[in-house]
Amino acid sequence: MVYEKLGEQVFGTTGKLVIFGATSLQNTGAMLSYLFIVKNELPSAIKFLMGKEEAFSAWYVDGRVLVVIVTFGIILPLCLLKNLGYLGYTSGFSLSCMVFFLIVVIYKKFQIPCIVSELNSTIANSTMCTPKYVTFNSKTVYALPTIAFAFVCHPSVLPIYSELKDRSQKKMQMVSNISFFAMFVMYFLTAIFGYLTFYENVQSDLLHKYQSKDDILILTVRLAVIVAVILTVPVLFFTVRSSLFELAKKTKFNLCRHVLVTFILLVIINLLVIFIPSMKDIFGVVGVTSANMLIFILPSSLYLKITNQDGDKGTQRIWAALFLGLGVLFSLVSIPLVIYDWACSSSNDEGH
Repeated sequence: MVYEKLGEQVFGTTGKLVIFGATSLQNTGAMLSYLFIVKNELPSAIKFLMGKEEAFSAWYVDGRVLVVIVTFGIILPLCLLKNLGYLGYTSGFSLSCMVFFLIVVIYKKFQIPCIVSELNSTIANSTMCTPKYVTFNSKTVYALPTIAFAFVCHPSVLPIYSELKDRSQKKMQMVSNISFFAMFVMYFLTAIFGYLTFYENVQSDLLHKYQSKDDILILTVRLAVIVAVILTVPVLFFTVRSSLFELAKKTKFNLCRHVLVTFILLVIINLLVIFIPSMKDIFGVVGVTSANMLIFILPSSLYLKITNQDGDKGTQRIWAALFLGLGVLFSLVSIPLVIYDWACSSSNDEGH
């Protein structure tokens, strides 16, 4: 029921270590990206509720302080739960918050006129308020890694499967199909309507473009997104911790070890959130490394190894080999481009 165990059975200790590294990096990157949202969005929401200007500064509206408070006040108690099943309710509520976010993004598309940052001329409007179906710029290299990062759920599949009632491969397949389809629709519509609202002015953090301080609806969306990401972090944390225990062969529950490891991991994650400059760096590193491993390379490699002596799986093995080749090609293309972008761009560039 643990991905690392599967890697160990197929490739031995090396497989176990590789899968542990990929899953841990992926889930840690996801938790960092969620806590980055808390760090960036919660101060603005609190300032709005207090009636303060955006330039207002105090220790209690410092994103670094707030992310620590949220981590150890809300996330830590949820992470200390013994079973993952209880978090199904919080995950369902967080999904509802993201659906609300999508609805507001679609609504705002028809409410906000096209904003032109340059001279408000007819030429500027006709140029900047026309959608471009294909765009290439210095940030295009992050598109595929970000997509890969967004759709990785592989490390969580086995823990979720293990807690399904009357579990079966068919039932898990249905859960996977519904989840992937729902997430694809949400990501796709959010990206499309977000772009069609701001066109060339869209930023990597879409919420930052909705700057009206008197907009109660946007404040509500900010709070909903913050709640959603806070409630999602413990689900990912469970996977990282279970992988660590599996690697150390400490699978039997021990309360003291459970609490100590949880506390230490959350401290490390908070330090990373505080010192890493932007989410773009997380998406770039995790997308081209662990996400690529978990989506393309590891599944196809495991399948090819498992079916090595099975003559009836010829067609499937060909597809698996092509999938593996696609993963290798993805790495060869994306990793050098991300490194090149880091070398050529300043750390405060805004991505599209």
